[in-house]
Amino acid sequence: MDQKKVLRELQRDHAKELKLAEERLKDTVRHTTIIESDVLSDLTGHKLLLKPENLQVTGSFKIRGAYNKISSLPQDALPNGIITASAGNHAQGVAFAARERGIQATIVMPQITPPLKVDATKAYGANVVLHGEVFDEAAAYALKLSEEKGMVYIPPFDDYEVICGQGTVGLEILQDVPDVTDIVVPLGGGGLGAGVALAVKMFRPEVRVIGAIPEGSPAFKNSFVAGRVTPADSVSTSAEGVAVKHPGDLTFALLHEFLDDVVSVSERDINEMILLMLEKHKLVVEAAGAVSLAAVEHLNLRSRKFAAAQGDHTVVAILSGGNIDTVTMGAVIQKGMIARGRIMNFEVELPDTPGQLVKVATLLANLRANVIELNHDQFKASAHYTNAVLLGVTVETNGPEHIEQILSGLRAEGFDPKRIY
Repeated sequence: MDQKKVLRELQRDHAKELKLAEERLKDTVRHTTIIESDVLSDLTGHKLLLKPENLQVTGSFKIRGAYNKISSLPQDALPNGIITASAGNHAQGVAFAARERGIQATIVMPQITPPLKVDATKAYGANVVLHGEVFDEAAAYALKLSEEKGMVYIPPFDDYEVICGQGTVGLEILQDVPDVTDIVVPLGGGGLGAGVALAVKMFRPEVRVIGAIPEGSPAFKNSFVAGRVTPADSVSTSAEGVAVKHPGDLTFALLHEFLDDVVSVSERDINEMILLMLEKHKLVVEAAGAVSLAAVEHLNLRSRKFAAAQGDHTVVAILSGGNIDTVTMGAVIQKGMIARGRIMNFEVELPDTPGQLVKVATLLANLRANVIELNHDQFKASAHYTNAVLLGVTVETNGPEHIEQILSGLRAEGFDPKRIY
């Protein structure tokens, strides 16, 4: 977006446009119900609430911006249909909104997009084209097709109507949580973050809005440091919904003015929060949706004078989506369990004599370690002529302390276990 257009958009009546978006969406979008998280409240020492946009129509907040944008277009501008680019959630929002208006939608998606999101987009009646390795490549191709075929391009984040649609998330939080002090929002292209920050600063400017990004998707962090939009050289994160190399020009301008802080989170943090949501809240959250959750342990809230005077903070973390395929979910669960010390794998060399395997198994049973897998292989011993066998064991555990008990118990019996993970 050129800077003249950015400046024009910044001068619009934001409060009026946000309320108009709210009116357009009221019969289509779910007003998702705030959920209190006791486990995260205990973890952070503050009142922690969840805004579950993973339970939204199409499984993501993206329906808000897409529907608001498409609703704002006159019918005579749509003879050739609409087109967009998306890693999945915006795609479903555009496809849903296009179906509601009776127009044809074409969606260009990166080739890395999970099959679940591709199939869900097709189910709404859209044409899907897979192109490029990351979102930015898909977006460039979508713009090319838009010019060639006369289709209206629906930006996934760098558009004023899209941003205002996403901003209705913030309006609902302000309505439902009058004592909110801090809102944590994931940042990808910046549409959700810009919309929420805009809504909050228009109506409750004292509330702090904090952006959360994966370490492997640093474009916004780099841009804030530079004071201008600065694309990332590369993006590497499991959270494909926020894997964006080039932030939006308008979203950056709004966030640069209204965002209070940015927190980076690791892939381990993200995986742990996906698992925690499953176990403690029975909620399915995709990696991009868990980025805000992963940030809650790293928030610096002590600088807020007004909140300190009131006592603990009331923090709302936005779960931006829940569209995750089962294969990815299985891998994430395993990684999350490893990160939290719920699964351990170790190797130990045993004398190749009867009774040694039973001795290890009995020790593990006494320590209440549930054996998931055993691999007894004499060809993997340190030397073929030592009459030894290498035993690989995967066990389910109750956390880091339990793991240390198991390893210490093995050492006490004369074994030398080596933890693999």
